[in-house]
Amino acid sequence: MSHSLTTQRILSIDAFRGITILVMIFVNELAGVQGIPAWMKHMPANADSMTFVDVVFPAFLFIVGMSIPFAINTRKAKGDSVLQLQGHIAFRTLGLLVLGIFMVNAESGYHEETMRISIAWWSLLFYAAVILIWNIYTFENKIIVYALRGVGVITLFILAVVYKGGEDGSQSLTPQWWGILGLIGWAYLVACILYQLSSGSIMAIMLMSVLCIVYYAIGRTDFGSQAVFNQGGHAIHTCIVLLGILLSRIFFDSHHAVFGTKRFLKALVLAVVLIVVGYLLRPYYTISKIYATPTWALYSAASCVVIFSFLYWLIDIRKVSSWTGFIRPVASNPLLTYIIPSIVLWTMQVLGLSWPSVFYQGVAGIVWSLVFAISIMALVMGLNRLKIKLQL
Repeated sequence: MSHSLTTQRILSIDAFRGITILVMIFVNELAGVQGIPAWMKHMPANADSMTFVDVVFPAFLFIVGMSIPFAINTRKAKGDSVLQLQGHIAFRTLGLLVLGIFMVNAESGYHEETMRISIAWWSLLFYAAVILIWNIYTFENKIIVYALRGVGVITLFILAVVYKGGEDGSQSLTPQWWGILGLIGWAYLVACILYQLSSGSIMAIMLMSVLCIVYYAIGRTDFGSQAVFNQGGHAIHTCIVLLGILLSRIFFDSHHAVFGTKRFLKALVLAVVLIVVGYLLRPYYTISKIYATPTWALYSAASCVVIFSFLYWLIDIRKVSSWTGFIRPVASNPLLTYIIPSIVLWTMQVLGLSWPSVFYQGVAGIVWSLVFAISIMALVMGLNRLKIKLQL
């Protein structure tokens, strides 16, 4: 199925991932800044519009899709059976769902009085457990590794029991909206299943992408309001992941890929088709990241196709790649990079510290958000030197 993929390291995919993470940290910090242009923030749910900020999440999904064929190919090359491969996919999905649920419940809905522990300390213990479980250990003694991961798992279990939410503290951990990582987890799971069922066929992947949109459309009808069609948002997220898979097949599969300018022409055609279909659907479904509409997804995926095509031309063809060294540690440690800003936030809350208010006003806020993002990237590099690297 996926053994026809190139085995070379695709630096442009790493660069795309690193840039996306950098922008994510930047815009997340920028979200609290006042007095900046509207195009530097998420659009409201009913705005029928989008900014570059609204493309960050779908860019993550798109990169997940681009990586799936390579990941499955690698697992098969290592000798994984079908059952082992499915176990690996299930374990990664479970990890993303667990992380998403814990992070979402730390953001809102908690009841500290009933928990008898501050949400800041609860969150820091959660992130400590995450590092213990998913760190890439270099110890030769596997007993120590299993012991550390066991401590992490037990800590997560205790934190789940301790957590109380709701107005009266009677609720336990709940999925709520799953969180960004949880949404990625569901889309990753479904896309992996569909990719394997399709045997990597470009036509089948395109058809499944269309079916995701059809599923969403049915869910918006009176008939589709039944429970079986009420997961339209997950379907649209899966569509974006599938489109990422599609671009990898176009560029890197030796059975399908063409070379020279022809592969870029195919990518251009894909981007134009996505834009045209999005335009045709817009009268029926507005552009909205919050509502995960097809128009938002298709426009975002088209942007990703164009951005990646440029990066591939610049880095892998023109060999202008020295600048990627700065973002490479972050690109290879997306989970660690994603959780560090939250760790910083909760640590400051425990210590009773806060950033100066000037950091959240106008131009100064924009500059600070950029400095913050770069600082997080530097912190990741430092943690890597301390042998802290996370991998789901």
